[in-house]
Amino acid sequence: MDAFIEHELPELRKHDLCVIANISGNSPEEYATMGKLLSDAGVDLIEVNISCPNVKAGGLAFGTCPSSAAEVTAAVKCASRVPVMVKLSPNVTDITQIARAVEDAGADALSLINTLLGMRIDISTRRPVLRNNVGGLSGPAILPLAVRMIWQVRQAVSLPILGMGGIQSGEDAVELMLAGANAVAVGTAMFRDPYAPLAVQDGIARYLEAHGYASASQLTGAVLPW
Repeated sequence: MDAFIEHELPELRKHDLCVIANISGNSPEEYATMGKLLSDAGVDLIEVNISCPNVKAGGLAFGTCPSSAAEVTAAVKCASRVPVMVKLSPNVTDITQIARAVEDAGADALSLINTLLGMRIDISTRRPVLRNNVGGLSGPAILPLAVRMIWQVRQAVSLPILGMGGIQSGEDAVELMLAGANAVAVGTAMFRDPYAPLAVQDGIARYLEAHGYASASQLTGAVLPW
């Protein structure tokens, strides 16, 4: 974090963009410390990754327990002078419970979904491919889950939602927005094509023009019921 503040943030500040700092920690106190330092350093928004183990609760991830998620959210909000966005984990039974808890704790926005736990095994060695045995699954395989969870959370809270999870095209982005996202983020697709966000942006623009929308904001939550 110190290296980011000293070396990377000044470079980012040379451009006309919004700087969102994603933080993770092992305790509410650690989250709060990071939130304060980054806020004081001048980032525009802090994204709180709560898919991390809570060492005080035997390693239970903060994002899987409403009270723990709320505790971390409140700690960062208290320490930060900039808006706080909480990144929700999909590895839960009911994501709306977590969403409501962090909304009540003062979150300014939500981002979802984070990666899902997955596992692969090398059949020649019979060992897991990852040294940690399990890891985060991202990419197009998780898009339907992201659509479903964003749609559920949109019904449960009034906070702005940054939607993510498997976006490869403008059509994918539109789908997440129709489900309830106010904005979208592109991640895994950039490993294949660093210019993927521009292609997604162009795809959204084509959809808006083809369907007579004046603004992308009109897509948010516009899915029609059966």
